[in-house]
Amino acid sequence: MAHTVASRPVPEGETWARSALSRLADVPRVHRAGLALAEGGGRRLLFTASDRDDGQRVTWCEIDAYEHVPLTHTVRTGEAVFGSLDDLAAGYQGFVDHQAPQTMALAFLPIVAAGHVQGGYALFFDAPQSFDQKQLAELEDLGTQLGADLRRVQRTTTHASRSLDAEPVPDDAQAATYSVAPDPRAVAHARHFAHSTLTSWGVDEGTVSNAVLCLSELVTNALLHTDAGCEVRVMLDQGVLTATVRDSGSTVVVNPSNVTREPLAVHGRGLQLVDAFSTRWGSQLDAAGMSVWFTLEPANVGLGRAADQIGR
Repeated sequence: MAHTVASRPVPEGETWARSALSRLADVPRVHRAGLALAEGGGRRLLFTASDRDDGQRVTWCEIDAYEHVPLTHTVRTGEAVFGSLDDLAAGYQGFVDHQAPQTMALAFLPIVAAGHVQGGYALFFDAPQSFDQKQLAELEDLGTQLGADLRRVQRTTTHASRSLDAEPVPDDAQAATYSVAPDPRAVAHARHFAHSTLTSWGVDEGTVSNAVLCLSELVTNALLHTDAGCEVRVMLDQGVLTATVRDSGSTVVVNPSNVTREPLAVHGRGLQLVDAFSTRWGSQLDAAGMSVWFTLEPANVGLGRAADQIGR
């Protein structure tokens, strides 16, 4: 079930969210708007909506990233979902059944920054929509603008704690962290940490191998771009494995659209491996450094039960 959480993901995020919801409300014939932000690429999303803002605080709730609703599909895949209620009923009947009587059409678009899907937004229209090429291009551009604004907020934010140990862990999830020394030889220790931890959790051998490979590349990149070490966290939540590498000095914005442009380059090939072997990956840059994460997930992941939080 979804539950309310404190305003996140960054202290200044409330100002961004209120501004974003205001911009979405200005789209013609929109009577409700929603926002979802990925939490480090894991199984949870933060969700808020225009009717959750009481003028004093934007209230967020956590929802299952694998809930079978259009917005979570958009955040996971980067694909837009749009249409009338009849159009969406074929794939999302339960979601459609939760809609208010005035809702005639819906659109769900990704929020993109630095080439990564940071989240998604939802528009609830009180009149039928054509969703022609021009309208969809405008909605896609809006998602890019919101992503750029969010990225600027992230880059100017200083967290009270940079430790991954301070990051919230969902109920029933398993998580472990490891500090990597500022020494190229420490990459091997990070690999050993990941392998032994995931094996002890009963993760299958293929997933462990892919995770160790991707994590090794991210740790190597972190050590190359900083004079300090980094921190690693692995988390297993209902079958979905999320690994995060956080450093305290990099200012390099990781953009996957640039990863494969120079396949013979000395640096960057590791990110090609991460792109190839992970389900999805992304980065977050703030005033103190860079966090890069990736996820590995099974073919079938159990669906959550939070449709009412998004649909109403």
